[in-house]
Amino acid sequence: MATGRGTGRAALAGVSALGLLSTVVPLGAHLAPLGAAAAPRKPAVVQTVKLGESVRGRPIYAYRLGEPADNGVPTVVLIGAMHGNEPRTRPALWSIKDGDPLVGAEVWVIPTYNPDGIAAGTRKNARGVDLNRNFPYRWADLDGNYESGPRPGSEPETRAVMRFLRRVQPDRILSFHQPLHGVDTDTKDRAYAERVARILRLPRKTFDCGGVCHGTMTGWFNHRFAGSALTVELGPRPGRRYLRTTFARRILKVIGAEPGDYAWGPMPTPTPEPTPTDEPTPAPSESPTPTPSESPSGSPTLSSR
Repeated sequence: MATGRGTGRAALAGVSALGLLSTVVPLGAHLAPLGAAAAPRKPAVVQTVKLGESVRGRPIYAYRLGEPADNGVPTVVLIGAMHGNEPRTRPALWSIKDGDPLVGAEVWVIPTYNPDGIAAGTRKNARGVDLNRNFPYRWADLDGNYESGPRPGSEPETRAVMRFLRRVQPDRILSFHQPLHGVDTDTKDRAYAERVARILRLPRKTFDCGGVCHGTMTGWFNHRFAGSALTVELGPRPGRRYLRTTFARRILKVIGAEPGDYAWGPMPTPTPEPTPTDEPTPAPSESPTPTPSESPSGSPTLSSR
């Protein structure tokens, strides 16, 4: 696992390095009941960052946990609800966010990538775009259930997450989906993917969208950065209790994090949030015209990423 902090990665000791609006969660925010002798419970979240807003103006948040990457630990991003009709990707991430403080990794949790889709119960965002077909890598003009938008990076949710990942440059990304029940082991770091499948107790699978996956977040990240992004598919109806307990614990084992107390120093004053539309829409230079073999009409069973 790559843990070196390259010169291209922004120093993440504070908010201003991210250039995003954040809130520092005061330690001891979760108070014990009145009259209880026990010490206040220390929250796991040390920083809350607003990445941007959805089409309908709903905020997209990332929560920072663990210890700083400068300690030589890996940086890991956990992403849920990229598709609004996949709500069971969130309970395990909520459980990690609301659980005990962690050590062993710098962890960023994005429980709800597509808040408009969650609100509507739909796969796509409020403009009818599949956010996992909107990234500027092998983008293609797709219609129907996998509508890819008018151009790569056209959606504010896509641009917000792209900005964040460029700044953080994580070593690992686990992107959680439903309902195909498996881990994509035909990916950039196959050995790590197989380890993830083993620990999460999910089948090893190949999610190739019937040929080529156009405009996906994992494809864009794996092409552009040294780290690796991996798709984890839950089943159609996993139990909430299982997700918040057993599955959450397995995720922590996968990323090398465990309960522990790291004393973070004070965070700098938050900087103003950038306007989500300030960044130019990425040019489609990385999006070759699909060949017939790359037609989006492949097997629908493997196209739900």
